[in-house]
Amino acid sequence: MDDIRFRPMVAAEMLAVRQLLDRQGLPTQDLDASHAEFILALREDKIVGGVGLERFGKAALLRSMAVEGPLQRQGLGSMLVHRALEQARAAGIADLFLLTTTAELFFAKHGFARCDRQTVPQAIAACSEFRSVCPASAVCMRLDLGKGG
Repeated sequence: MDDIRFRPMVAAEMLAVRQLLDRQGLPTQDLDASHAEFILALREDKIVGGVGLERFGKAALLRSMAVEGPLQRQGLGSMLVHRALEQARAAGIADLFLLTTTAELFFAKHGFARCDRQTVPQAIAACSEFRSVCPASAVCMRLDLGKGG
């Protein structure tokens, strides 16, 4: 993983990010309206991973984390989460939420814990990711960044 570099996404890369998410079976229909800021992982200038952070005041939604198939289970996902947490802390985010249908154990290893959707701040609960994009069966998770998460 020494040849991976990280940087923020620029607008011209949205199509490539959308294609990455599509290949990983993640929803893309609300990306344009989401205002998510993406951190990209690149190898030889090719996008090989990414994660989005959508801010809502002092809370944020971690969303659309994807790693290209050949690089999965090699630590790149953890590196992306770490960078997203750093960015959230730097932005003064106190609570980070996410929805997942497949990666609960992965995110639990990074300090996220299950939470009831009813405890999510109203602004996050009203976003399309919560209202319609992710299924009601998705696990809702929270990380309290104020506790050193």
